[in-house]
Amino acid sequence: MEVILREEVANLGTRGEVVKVKEGYARNFLLPRRLAVPANDSNKKIVEQERQAWLKKEAKAAGEAAELGKLVDAVSLTMKAKAGENDQLFGSVTAQDVVNGLTALGYTIERRKVVLDEPIRHLGEHKVAVKLHRDVTAHVTVHVVREEE
Repeated sequence: MEVILREEVANLGTRGEVVKVKEGYARNFLLPRRLAVPANDSNKKIVEQERQAWLKKEAKAAGEAAELGKLVDAVSLTMKAKAGENDQLFGSVTAQDVVNGLTALGYTIERRKVVLDEPIRHLGEHKVAVKLHRDVTAHVTVHVVREEE
């Protein structure tokens, strides 16, 4: 069965693309969730109009994310944490800690946009990626210093 995707579907295709899928997958998953519509002439016209509107909106969002990315690239955060003798932290600095630091500086960023493979567990300078948009990633410098007792 051929369907036109209304949203990007992982491992299948992007918005506006005509793809061939099994009938059960289309009937039970794609169509009820409004991720796709059956491929016919009238639906192709409607989906193309939706796609053009989405592209304009996406271009605007990408531009705003690029501007914010330039600002966030210049940000440097200092986090204080208790540490042992070998500069090993007793706890860790997590994505939520980075978000809290950015919020204190006036940036509103969601926790899921901060990309930390694993929490920071050592003193020193660390680069943390912040994925602002699909195409825009900024890097925040996080300085982890010893908390004086």
